[in-house]
Amino acid sequence: MELTVEKARLLYGEHGAAHDFSHVLRVLRLAERIAEAEGADVSVVRTAALLHDVGVGVDRARHHLVGARLATELLAGEPEAFVTAVSHCIVAHRFRYPPEPATLEAKCLSDADNLDAIGAIGIARAFVYAGEHGSPLWTVPVAQAEAEATPTAIAYTPVHEFVFKLRRVKDRLYTDIARHIAEERHRYMVAFFQRLDQEVAGKI
Repeated sequence: MELTVEKARLLYGEHGAAHDFSHVLRVLRLAERIAEAEGADVSVVRTAALLHDVGVGVDRARHHLVGARLATELLAGEPEAFVTAVSHCIVAHRFRYPPEPATLEAKCLSDADNLDAIGAIGIARAFVYAGEHGSPLWTVPVAQAEAEATPTAIAYTPVHEFVFKLRRVKDRLYTDIARHIAEERHRYMVAFFQRLDQEVAGKI
């Protein structure tokens, strides 16, 4: 049974614009591009990309673990090696959580998911997420955020997300093509947050 985009869409609910099915589709496109360039098994990567966030609606904090279990159930009847490969991709796709990707296919999915967190899309998602959770648009400039060891939840803004996660993504990628894509996305983000600080200060 081929898992199509239409079939996968039915497995997802509404989880906010920062983590909706359009995110899944962007990750799918990137994952296929990376897999083809790296010589990975595209069928494994494609299936894993379509299912990688299927657990978000059940348990957002542990969605990689829930998603891997759900994928195993959904793919019952497929070859065991294929199901195991897809499940590992899903369980290992998150930036801040173990396990590390142990296969090329898992590295492709992890890189695709992380690339969707940076660049123009990453900025847009950070601000959408902040709005959904009542966070302020801006509280402190990048330089001050860098000095904060543990910013409070109330003061946490997209600037902090950039400092504590987004700017670190490019150095945590596994594949050559993902690192290449990340360079331009990273430069765009740095320039954006620098300009944001300047505009807030009335310098531009």
